[in-house]
Amino acid sequence: MGYGILKDKTAIVTGSARGIGRGIALKFADEGANVVVNYSRSDLEANDTLQQIEKSGSKTIAVKADVSKSEGADRLIDVTLEKFGGIDILVNNAGIYAAKPLVEMSEEEWDRTMNVNLKSMFLCSKRVIPVMLKRGKGRIINIASIDALVGEPQSSCYCASKGGVMALTTQLALELGPQHITVNAIAPGIIDTPMNDYCLKNPVMKNEIIARTPARRIGLPSDIAEAALFFAKDDAEFVTGTLLRVDGGWLADAHVPYG
Repeated sequence: MGYGILKDKTAIVTGSARGIGRGIALKFADEGANVVVNYSRSDLEANDTLQQIEKSGSKTIAVKADVSKSEGADRLIDVTLEKFGGIDILVNNAGIYAAKPLVEMSEEEWDRTMNVNLKSMFLCSKRVIPVMLKRGKGRIINIASIDALVGEPQSSCYCASKGGVMALTTQLALELGPQHITVNAIAPGIIDTPMNDYCLKNPVMKNEIIARTPARRIGLPSDIAEAALFFAKDDAEFVTGTLLRVDGGWLADAHVPYG
């Protein structure tokens, strides 16, 4: 393709073999970016994402690496630099969800959720920031959740991790603003992804969610991708430290209980 608003940019999207990450990767590719697809599990899903990106004409590679560990984050950045020579955009999207009351959650489950949802952002950002500083600018986009703002039944660890994402975003925006690196976060509502199959494959639950949502539909990965594209643009250089809710108006109605 090569003619979009992200032409000649290189973007890393963690956890982009499926779901929201895939949606963002495909959108960025459509806008001309070189896209690095990161994943840690399914080769089949990653290859499918690669094939879809290649149809757009953009350059892409897939890097299998667990970014919740330093060696995984290091490998992701090293391979990207070797292939494309720089990094303009980092989308910290990798995330997991564990539904369980706090008293039933093991220490291992807590640590795993925190490591994937929050520590991975620390590790990837730490490696990418020096690269962006050398280039004189950059974009870091963190995927949070509306659960960073409200509680959800049996989701103490997930809510805590996403609250941490929000706080990290604010602090990094303050720290990196003078160096022309913007840091923003997106708070998705209920999006049609495998992570939400537990509720969206139940027709009753799905209809209740739609009825509670002012937009009267389930969110799509493409909805989040459009928000990410806005933050990634050169024209968004004066927007930093922002949390953008993309939830179809879910949190606009204070009378509707969540969960």
